[in-house]
Amino acid sequence: MEAIIRRANIEDIKRLEEFLEEAKLSKDGVESCVEYFLIMENQMGDIKATLGIEPLGEIGLLRSLAIRQGVDEIEKSLFMLIEQILILAKDKQLQALYLASNKKNSSDFFRLMGFIEEEIENLPKVLCQSDHVKHILTVDNSFFLKLSI
Repeated sequence: MEAIIRRANIEDIKRLEEFLEEAKLSKDGVESCVEYFLIMENQMGDIKATLGIEPLGEIGLLRSLAIRQGVDEIEKSLFMLIEQILILAKDKQLQALYLASNKKNSSDFFRLMGFIEEEIENLPKVLCQSDHVKHILTVDNSFFLKLSI
């Protein structure tokens, strides 16, 4: 079944928050930055994946990456989401995207997409003011990747 990727809008907030809760991800802040979220849906309108940006001035923090189990060709879906989020970031005139994680196995994929490791002490102050980043900094093995746009 063919999937489409589109930008979320205010009508999607409730479904998007439910999808993120189901994926055990934070839904905090979704309502305030819904126009920075992408939704991958099947032809019946069921959400299959999502990826968003928390805008922080001229930079953005990637967040809320979730792909429903059973999605065919997960790597292809992830690549398409990243490709579309970069287009969205350019449209929103962001200068860089950051990724915060403690899952080292995900870093290889993002490095292939052009992200490079950013030392915690070099993170922009505005990024460190994000509640999500503050939480990540308390987690063991956390790291940050950056992509200049």
